[in-house]
Amino acid sequence: MTGVIEIVSAIGLVLAIEGALYAAFPGAMRRALEQIGTMPDSALRFGGLLALVTGVVLVWMVRG
Repeated sequence: MTGVIEIVSAIGLVLAIEGALYAAFPGAMRRALEQIGTMPDSALRFGGLLALVTGVVLVWMVRG
C-alpha cells in the first residue's frame, strides 16, 4: 500500500507544480504550448526521454 501512496503523492506533486506554472505564467505557458505544436515528433520524443531519464535518476538519488 505504501507504493500506491507514493505514486499518488508523486502525481499530486506534478499536478501542483504544473498548476502553479499555469497560474503564475499563463502567457508563457500558452506560448510554450504553441511552440510544442510546431515541433517535430523526434524533438518531442527526445525531450520526453530526457525528462524520463532525469526523473528516474533524481528519484534513484533521493531514494537510494
